[in-house]
Order: sequence, then C-alpha cells, then structure tokens
Amino acid sequence: MKVKIFTLLFISVFIISCKKESKKQEIEIENIIIKDSIPPEIVIDSVLVDSVIIEEIKVVPPEPVKKPVVKKHKKPVSNKENSFTKNDIKFSPIEHATLVIEYNNSTIYVDPVGGKEAFKNFKAPNFIFITDIHGDHLDVKTLEAINTPNTQIIGPAAVKAKLPASLLKNFNTLFSGVSNNFSTSKMSLDFEGVAMYNIREEAKKYHPKNRGIGYILTINKKRIYISGDTEDTFEMRQLKNIDIAFICMNLPYTMPVKSAASAVLDFKPKIVLPYHYKGTDGFSDVKKFKSLVNKGNRKIEVVQLDWY
Repeated sequence: MKVKIFTLLFISVFIISCKKESKKQEIEIENIIIKDSIPPEIVIDSVLVDSVIIEEIKVVPPEPVKKPVVKKHKKPVSNKENSFTKNDIKFSPIEHATLVIEYNNSTIYVDPVGGKEAFKNFKAPNFIFITDIHGDHLDVKTLEAINTPNTQIIGPAAVKAKLPASLLKNFNTLFSGVSNNFSTSKMSLDFEGVAMYNIREEAKKYHPKNRGIGYILTINKKRIYISGDTEDTFEMRQLKNIDIAFICMNLPYTMPVKSAASAVLDFKPKIVLPYHYKGTDGFSDVKKFKSLVNKGNRKIEVVQLDWY
C-alpha cells in the first residue's frame, strides 16, 4: 500500500514539473515572435506602456520641389512719340520690319504687313519697298488693301513671283547692286539694291543669296540703308557714306548683336536704328548693341524706337 501511495506522489510531482517547464517555453517563444515581427528596415521609436510595446513610426516629409526660374524678356523702352525725324525726313516704326518714311508730303512704306488698319494714321503710299518673301515682309492682302493706281512697288524677282496680276502693273524688279530712281513733283527718290543673305552655316536655309535685297534710299541728299533680313555680309561692311541705317538683329534668322555692332563699326553710318530685333527667344539685347557701338565709335548715334 505504501509503495502505491509513493508511486502516485512521484507521478503527480513529475506531471506538475513538466507543465511549468512547458509554460515557460511558450512565453519565450511569444517574446521571440514579437521581436522578430519588427521589420529591420524601418526606424522606429518604441515606448513601453504596461508591458505593451507601442511602436511609433517617424514620417519624414519630402523636400519641396523648386520650380525653375524663367527669365522674362523685358520690352525695350520706347521713344514717347515713337518716331524719328532727321533733315525733314520722318521715320515711324509700325512693327518689327515694317516702317513708314515721310518727306515733303510723300510717303514710303517698307515691308508693309498688318492690314490697312496698321497704316490708318498715314497717307496712302507713293512707294512700297519689299525686301523678302517671308510673312513678316510680304503680305499680299495688306498690299491689295493699301495699293493705289499711282503707287510704285519695288522688290526682288522672288517677291514678284508671289504677287497676283493686280499688283504687277506698277511693280518694279530690282537686283542687288543695281540702281534706279523715281521723280515726282514733290520729291526725287534714288534707290539701290544691296545683297542680303545669311553667312552662318546653320542659318543659310533662312535667307539664301540672290533672293531678297536690302535698300539704300537717297532722300533729300541723305543716304538711308535698310538692311532687311541679313547678316554682317561683305557687302554690308563695304557700304560708304550712309547717313541713317536700319539694322536687323534677331536669332536664329538674321545675326547676333555682336555681329550687327561689328558691321556698323565697319561701315560707320552717322545714325543707326536697331529694328527687326525679335527672334524665337524674345528680344535681342539692343542696349548691348548700343553699348558696343558707342564703345567702338562715339561718333555713331544709336537711336532706339519701339517696334513691338
């Protein structure tokens, strides 16, 4: 009997001991699972509250993306009256390449575009000079609206080929290096064609040789050069006795400011007016042009009008 009681006590103690050991292992496994469940890549702050682990994830906001600063082209300061008069010859800019010249009650339009409305403040033209076939120089609808039976139109052969029969009656074809003249009761007008073309390889496609022409107009014994769309060509640099010059400078179509200033310093006009100075990237730096010219030759007067 004693042996049975002892055996029962031994078995009971063994069973209780095994249960305690099993419970201890379960607790350790749970702790391991809690620790291993935290991803190693995430940085966290842990706070222990009543034996419960609270995980606080830090969120770092992204830095704001800065927009690139876009430089705006400033419009050149205009003359209050926006015209220039010298030796009784008045020059009025219309826009870009278009201008009106008035002398002794006679009127000359150069590259008239923009419709009849653009010329509402001027008398009908006695003469029209066209330099090239591009739309900022030649506009057939404008020509038809401003033309009169007595208007003389002057231009290169390439322009003539673009005109309807109605505008050919009084058309006069002019070539580079050729001179001509008209005389009326009010004025005598001599004019000469000047070669106009691109010389930079990447720009030759815009204005090839022998298509367009610039002009030298002689009015009241003053020689007035109108460049048209060109670069600083040999012909431009060789000009002589120019009193007033209109010089283009816009990229990529004509020439940069430095080239324009260099050419002006070569042929030395008494007065130079920048015009046709808006390109695909905005306005050319006409202030820099003036600075370069004045630095090279203080005797050359630079006159800035508002063309836009």
